[in-house]
Amino acid sequence: MSTAIEDRRSERLCAGAVLVAAALWGTIGATQELGAAEVHPATVAAVRSAGAGVMLPVALLLAGYREVIVRTVRMAPAASFGSGVAIAIFQVGLMTGVREAGVALGTLLALGSAPVWAGVFAALAGQRPRPRWWVATSLTIAGAAVVLLAGTQGQPGADVPSTLGVIASLTAGAAYATYTTVSKRVLRAGGDGPALVVVVFLVAGLALSPLLVVGELGWVATPVGASAAGWLAVATTVGYLFFVRGLRGLDAPTVTTLTLAEPLTATALALVVVGEQLTGPGLVGAVLLIAGLGLVGGRAPRPAG
Repeated sequence: MSTAIEDRRSERLCAGAVLVAAALWGTIGATQELGAAEVHPATVAAVRSAGAGVMLPVALLLAGYREVIVRTVRMAPAASFGSGVAIAIFQVGLMTGVREAGVALGTLLALGSAPVWAGVFAALAGQRPRPRWWVATSLTIAGAAVVLLAGTQGQPGADVPSTLGVIASLTAGAAYATYTTVSKRVLRAGGDGPALVVVVFLVAGLALSPLLVVGELGWVATPVGASAAGWLAVATTVGYLFFVRGLRGLDAPTVTTLTLAEPLTATALALVVVGEQLTGPGLVGAVLLIAGLGLVGGRAPRPAG
């Protein structure tokens, strides 16, 4: 009996960790648009990765994690490196999608498509998606199509989301699904969650570092820009520490459902803080995306045969 109670308590703690992570990530788009509205999204992503790539290693090295970090990389070097590359692509894709399609719809497109991509990857690995996944995928595709045609009001240049915004958001979704899948592989191999996050942002920071040379960085010297950069580099990155904590103790469908908190947080901030307004058709598209995301989180693809 006590074991069952402990298991339930552990599941609740893991679920809470994923919710905290998703809520923190949901602030990314609004932070960019409020603190770096005139800056290229790729540069913002590079600043975030560079800050996290310095802050996280220093914090964990001071906490005595050096050997743990080395051991995690040795257990799954290719997967650890792949996770970092996926996060680099995810950041650039998400921030570009937010800029081109608006905070609410850019985030919804990215997160709404991630479970679809995850199902595709599972199918390629020999797992057969359930009928629920096909329904959810249809809803997500329909929602993306409506978003492309409808767009948002109140976001400069995004009354009708550009093709670039949609493609960037969908690319971010694929990268996010890749990160989740590959990170789970590292954890299953015995890797340490916080150590993996350090490796991920070291790789992402190095991958995006050329953008720090060619990009405009003057915004970081302003009070608003510095606050935005600090929040992106520290607070939203800490979300990954919460995420890997929850990922270790929950199955992928549960994690997928809980991460609904991210697009919901982003949408609320977009409407209340950034000043975006969803059009009628845009709202329909958003509802379809959320419905698809909720459905696809209900069941995992089953093994073939």
